[in-house]
Amino acid sequence: MISIEKIKTEDELREIAVLAEEIWHECFVGIISAGQIEYMVEKFQSFGAMKNQTETQDYYYMSVRLDGNLCGYIGVKPEIDDRFFLSKLYLHKSVRGRGIASVMLAKVFEEARNAGKKSVYLTVNKYNVHAVEVYKKTGFVTTDSVVTDIGNGFVMDDYIMEYKL
Repeated sequence: MISIEKIKTEDELREIAVLAEEIWHECFVGIISAGQIEYMVEKFQSFGAMKNQTETQDYYYMSVRLDGNLCGYIGVKPEIDDRFFLSKLYLHKSVRGRGIASVMLAKVFEEARNAGKKSVYLTVNKYNVHAVEVYKKTGFVTTDSVVTDIGNGFVMDDYIMEYKL
């Protein structure tokens, strides 16, 4: 059974940060350098980064569990306009291919609708071919292509994709 619940405690957020580090070190090998993986985990996926996002930037996180075991997480932010930002949607490699990502996306769409939003948008690495295909199959369309300087000599080379609700 899949359950998706909003994170309520710092301990739950710490648990997600541990999973994030594991997923990032598996998922992005061959897409970005090991140095950039380390940098981005610390800057965007660490407990401190996630705590700051929830406390100062209106993000919230949801845990994804399969039969009670943490296997993924979602990070979102309702924007001040009519959009909903899907910042993070990650699933452990051991449970991919079981339809869980579709359930996760359905939850994101539900959250966005409940917040009164008209679309969900995200950024995805251009070379993360599997993720790009999953989003396209779900109905996201590419609206832009951006290269963002994130410091330390690193950039994010992303597509911006959007799903109209």
